[in-house]
Amino acid sequence: MKELMFYTISLITILNPIAGAAIMLSLVKFSDIPEVAKKSSLTVFIASIATMFLGGEILKLFGINIPSIKAIGGVVLLLIAIHMIQGKEITSANSTKEEHDAAQEKEDIAIIPLAIPILFGPGVITTIIVLSHKAVTLQEKALLILAIFVSSLITYLTLLNANKISKFLGVNGIKIASRIMGLIIGAVAFLFLVGGIKTLWEVL
Repeated sequence: MKELMFYTISLITILNPIAGAAIMLSLVKFSDIPEVAKKSSLTVFIASIATMFLGGEILKLFGINIPSIKAIGGVVLLLIAIHMIQGKEITSANSTKEEHDAAQEKEDIAIIPLAIPILFGPGVITTIIVLSHKAVTLQEKALLILAIFVSSLITYLTLLNANKISKFLGVNGIKIASRIMGLIIGAVAFLFLVGGIKTLWEVL
């Protein structure tokens, strides 16, 4: 069960649904929240499963090995963690200001940019590829799929109750939660970075 806990915590902190919920509230009407929450979380789940099974194969086509992805992925996650710990505006972590502004002009923002890239960004993609490589046995792969499902479900429930969470936490509460998640992501980032560099060093 340690693997399940590690997989789930890693995914949910990098997805950062609390920050996503705050962004969603600035983009959609209150009546649209249930539909947007369902579409966004379903997109995250499908994209995560696709990345789990196809991500490694796509990398092989470009001749990229997993240790390299772990190393650069650690750097990407570390940058995201620093960004979150510093408490910078949450919209810029996985999306540009232009994407955020353009989203306000669209009728349906559930898939783009809310699900991709605000929730399902480069950090999540890298993490899933690395975790899928680590999950060798059938049981470990099943646990990773379960972790993806649980994290997607938590994302859905967080988005669905975005208004309540926002009122309960307030602006400062959301920033504190984001900073705590940033610390966890930073720890995962170092695991990936050190592990990737160590493997590459041994190969060389």
